[in-house]
Amino acid sequence: QVQLVESGGGLVQAGGSLRLSCAASGRSISINHMGWFRQAPGKEREFVAAIIWSGGSTYYLDSVKGRFTFSRDTATNTVYLQMNTLKPDDTAVYYCAAARRPFILTVRQGYDYWGQGTQVTVSS
Repeated sequence: QVQLVESGGGLVQAGGSLRLSCAASGRSISINHMGWFRQAPGKEREFVAAIIWSGGSTYYLDSVKGRFTFSRDTATNTVYLQMNTLKPDDTAVYYCAAARRPFILTVRQGYDYWGQGTQVTVSS
């Protein structure tokens, strides 16, 4: 079992930055990839970014490319989502997720474990 704990959300003005963190813990952690998803009020949860644990390759939602950076620290089993040039449309609850096996990176079904979510609010 893997536990994911997110932190770093908050309120920021448009154009500002936030960094989200997600720490993974548990016995015999074996992670193939991790992801960030977000869910705005009244909308479906959507894929934001993913990282392959071995090698660190990253993938992003088109609308965040060039603004968000997904990184990992394999020594501490922690991932980070650096979010720059934030827009009001980025307002959502952001969820960290982890997967044990290879699967499609952009779908919820591709992940086995989820964090509790952290609120990001971008004011205009």
